[in-house]
Amino acid sequence: MSKIAFIAPDKQLFLHARNTAQELGLTAEISFHLARLKRAVRLAKRLENEGADVIISRGGTAKLIMESSVQIPVVELVITGQDLVQTLYQVKKEAGAACPYIFVLGFSNMIQDIEMLAAILNMKVTILPITAPEDIPVKVGQAAAMQADVVIGGIRTITLAAKKGLKTYRIASGTSSMRAAFAEAQKVAWGRRIEKARLQEFKILVEAASEGIITVDRDQIIKVFNPTAEKLLGRSAAEVIDKPLNTVFSFRSVENCLTAGSEILGQVVTINSKLLNVNISPIIVDQAVIGCLIAFQDITRVQQMEANIRSEVSARRLTARYHFPDIIGISGSINEAKRIAKEIAAVDATVLITGETGTGKELFAQSIHNHSRRKNGPFVAVNCAALPPNLLESELFGYVEGAFTGAAKKGKPGVFELAHLGTIFLDEISEMDTFAQIRLLRILQERQVMRLGDNKNIPVDVRVIAASNKNLQQLVNEGLFRPDLYYRLKVLTLKIPRLSHRPEDIEYLTQHFLQTYNRQYQKQIEFLPEAVEWLKSRAWPGNVRELMHFIERIVVIAKERKVSRRLIQLYGGDEAPCLLPEQPMPGYSPEQQKITEALLQANYNISKAAAILNLDRSTLYRKLKQYKIVVKKVY
Repeated sequence: MSKIAFIAPDKQLFLHARNTAQELGLTAEISFHLARLKRAVRLAKRLENEGADVIISRGGTAKLIMESSVQIPVVELVITGQDLVQTLYQVKKEAGAACPYIFVLGFSNMIQDIEMLAAILNMKVTILPITAPEDIPVKVGQAAAMQADVVIGGIRTITLAAKKGLKTYRIASGTSSMRAAFAEAQKVAWGRRIEKARLQEFKILVEAASEGIITVDRDQIIKVFNPTAEKLLGRSAAEVIDKPLNTVFSFRSVENCLTAGSEILGQVVTINSKLLNVNISPIIVDQAVIGCLIAFQDITRVQQMEANIRSEVSARRLTARYHFPDIIGISGSINEAKRIAKEIAAVDATVLITGETGTGKELFAQSIHNHSRRKNGPFVAVNCAALPPNLLESELFGYVEGAFTGAAKKGKPGVFELAHLGTIFLDEISEMDTFAQIRLLRILQERQVMRLGDNKNIPVDVRVIAASNKNLQQLVNEGLFRPDLYYRLKVLTLKIPRLSHRPEDIEYLTQHFLQTYNRQYQKQIEFLPEAVEWLKSRAWPGNVRELMHFIERIVVIAKERKVSRRLIQLYGGDEAPCLLPEQPMPGYSPEQQKITEALLQANYNISKAAAILNLDRSTLYRKLKQYKIVVKKVY
């Protein structure tokens, strides 16, 4: 059906409206109906149920529809001053020199300014206001009893007056007011369509929510009751919508929310043997509270979800599986780091391990633990960067029952308690927030832990090994890390050298990883010496971890048994350039060899290679052209 409905109280207005709509090309948008007063109200309710967005009507009919229970907007076809003047002028013109006794009967929205206009036209007018349809026969009778000469009003008024022999005039609406009403109705219908789209979005969100959601108006009458609320409370929406909230459950906090506009969070209630966490928020429109929204969850389910998240994010074993022999390398720097780590393992002081990502900080931490007197105790590893600040604190220090919404019934020990008589490894400690740093500092000083929500300390015997791939001293200087905690951690220090600083280990690790992955993938891949030399020239920002995954990738995808430098670049997906002669050459001259070595040393950067050779860039380019060496990128 059309979204705009025009309800005319008389046939003349009906025809006028339809003709005007045809002239404006609006007949497809507007449906036209003939009904007045109470019958029009019943029609408006039916049109509302059929999906109409807006109703246009006039006079007493419009007033009754607006005062009824119809919820859609009503655009009133206004009786303009021009319409009233035209009617009064017609009466005066027909009366001639005589001065008729004029009575105007109508609802308040029809007779505005009538006295002022009558005075301007020098006419005597008596107004009999109508407040309800039942008043019309009474007012017409009064006009007849007072010997009225002319009665002006709506269709029913003039019909009854005519039966009593009175002369009548109907107040008509002009074309300009009709056009204005149509334009206003179009704007309202457009706004209603936007509102419906938003309401549909809200409905989908509410129905899909994992929380139970109830909304109530200022009288605590339920307006929204989503499927999760049905499930949690065991009631259907059909039986509770438009019913008082206390028929479902009683929340005294709802009254506070409605009166003070305050938000109530984390309230715990028991309903139908279920423990629910309830949040209540006011619904505010134009700074006035028009209702409130009640959102609630089953605490048991929340706790299960929390446990699953913690299990996934914080999953770890309480044992250390790596020992010093698992740290592979033959360079002097890595052997010196292992020697220092063994000395550190012999004592029980706090350790700070620094090194770039992928250098093996946790391998050293586990090896220190397994080489210490605490080797039979637990080894608990926490990645401070993997947990949000609010969860990190509860993980580190634990909590008691009721410490916060969703806390486990019997509380939960923190990792310091779990690591009692063992070692706790705090990886990426630079990512710990300031408040947790303060708590950690106190634990290091007092060797006691206080759970969240508790008022008593729990003694712990724990060795702390912290690790960071960032410069903590620099973070202290920048105000991003507490200096007192830094100096408390910096008792024993161990710096793991980066892989590019120990090229002899690159070859050793390469052979080790080749053996491992050849065995795992049942391959027999070998690297030619030139390929190993190329690996040794790389920067390896990801250190041992990057090299390990690089070798695994080559073993998996290489089809050749012997892998050259060119193949290792190709299969490794490396984006660094390599040297490709345009044509095969029987052998390199000494100068050509010198140029290729410089390019290899400079990681194929022309400017750096020219500096190594003590040549200008232009000279190097000329020699590359002379020897037909082309620097290309292999992807």
